[in-house]
Amino acid sequence: MFRRLSDQVLASPQISLDDLAEAKALGVGLVINNRPEGESEDQVPGAEVEAAARALGLDYVAIPVTHAGFSGPQVEAMASALSGAQGQVLAYCRSGTRSSLLWGLAEASRGGDPEALSAQAAQAGYDLGPVRALMDMLKAKSGG
Repeated sequence: MFRRLSDQVLASPQISLDDLAEAKALGVGLVINNRPEGESEDQVPGAEVEAAARALGLDYVAIPVTHAGFSGPQVEAMASALSGAQGQVLAYCRSGTRSSLLWGLAEASRGGDPEALSAQAAQAGYDLGPVRALMDMLKAKSGG
């Protein structure tokens, strides 16, 4: 269920509370929730995921992304969360796609190579094509 985007980051579709123990066993220290609350009837509320994560000693941050797209503050929040994380990071949304897209944008904003990031995401089964132009712009803006 967890797909590896990089040495540090895993992406996943919606997680259950039971998935958190597996994540911790894999070395995850931070859980990032990229789902807006109430997106679907079957999602576990973020507050429940946060409480369960913290009970296991995991950090938790919510950076909700709607289907409307990505904003600068979301990219900055993701980049900040990734740079401050201790251990592995598990980012999730409904399918893992928005988490992988936001990861690509955040890494490009930190100077990551969009081509390499796209290849890494493809190996995990995700396509960064929808944000590739933005990744190129963020990479150039980062001075990298």
